Amino acid sequence: MPAKGKHRRTKAQRFTRSIAVAGTGGAALALPLLGATGAHAAPQSAPEKTVQSLSVTGDKAAAAKSGEGRTYTVKAGDYLAKIAEAEQVDGGWKKLYADNRQVVGDDPSLIHPGLKLSVDGKAAKAPKKSAAPKSAAPKPAAPKPVAPKAEKPAEKPAQQSSEQSAPQVSTQTTANQASSGYSSPVPGGSLGTAYKVAGSMWSSGYHTGVDFAIPTGTSLKAVGSGTVVSAGWAGAYGNQVVIRLDDGHYAQYAHLSSLSVSAGQTVSGGQQVGLSGSTGNSTGPHLHFEIRTGPNYGSDVDPVSYLRSKGVSI
Repeated sequence: MPAKGKHRRTKAQRFTRSIAVAGTGGAALALPLLGATGAHAAPQSAPEKTVQSLSVTGDKAAAAKSGEGRTYTVKAGDYLAKIAEAEQVDGGWKKLYADNRQVVGDDPSLIHPGLKLSVDGKAAKAPKKSAAPKSAAPKPAAPKPVAPKAEKPAEKPAQQSSEQSAPQVSTQTTANQASSGYSSPVPGGSLGTAYKVAGSMWSSGYHTGVDFAIPTGTSLKAVGSGTVVSAGWAGAYGNQVVIRLDDGHYAQYAHLSSLSVSAGQTVSGGQQVGLSGSTGNSTGPHLHFEIRTGPNYGSDVDPVSYLRSKGVSI
């Protein structure tokens, strides 16, 4: 009989518990083993550099097999040092640049997307300039000989008057223009205030030119060929044009209502330079005309005497 108050565990119970503990412990110990087995079954991927190395190695093998040099096409953001490292170029970017100098040019920093670089240690050849395709235009066929046709005798033209048969060549010069190529500044018009008339209204104390009494809008002509040195507003003279004539004298046209030429323009004798008016310090429409030995005020000479010396009748 067992003692009171004490319970003995049978060996079977103790054994069962041991199995349970052992089973639990076995499961706990089995987890690392499964992990290790899984590690052997699925190896972890190699680092990116290793994959890249395999890719470069594969490219080298493929290039060697095909017999062609290995190349790299530049992409946006590339630079030689970056390419040399990625493509494992022996000698780094300096070697890469030396091999591709003809392609890259004198500045190694100037590479652009789409440029093909040799990365196998062989010097790249500069791209050949494509010659313009020659047009394969067919040669024109030789014209077939054509038998000459009998020509009809030319018909005599109807007799014309001498005025119609040939243009008239005038032996006279145009109105107000001398044979020397010089002309009057206006096609007519009466003389107003003469040259050298004294008066306090003029800063020099006398009239430095000659006035032609003409209505506003009258066409004004270059008295001779030359170059326009001034065309625009000139204070008391209003709108003016100054021409340096071929003989070195200067012709001035003042108080114009509008200008027909501009500074730097070459003009010929008789060409329109503007229209008369009453701009500036003027009491009415007229042309104030001067001849000067220089471009500035105060170098005036008698304009009428000058024009008459050129054969112009005024």
